[in-house]
Amino acid sequence: MSQITTHVLDAALGGPARGVGVVLTAADGAEIASGVTDEAGRISDLGPERLDAGTYRLTFATGDFFAATGRATFYPVVSIDFAVADSAQHYHVPLLLSPFAYSTYRGN
Repeated sequence: MSQITTHVLDAALGGPARGVGVVLTAADGAEIASGVTDEAGRISDLGPERLDAGTYRLTFATGDFFAATGRATFYPVVSIDFAVADSAQHYHVPLLLSPFAYSTYRGN
């Protein structure tokens, strides 16, 4: 399993956000991995099994997602910076999304 996973929920519609492109990058901007959310709004294989401790970024292509569903959005891209403190732990980074708001938290 990947050390980094994500789950995107469309809070406005109350269900998974299918087809959201996501890119995982290192602090220097180097791309590590990319993927697209599945039918359940999840990416369970994003990136390697282990990352070094450090800062990383997940970038979500929210504008493309909303355009594909025929809705306008104020946030065409959502970027979440997070810190991997323990390279032995799993890090789940969910995104709760609506056209004019978003939130995140450290999941499990």
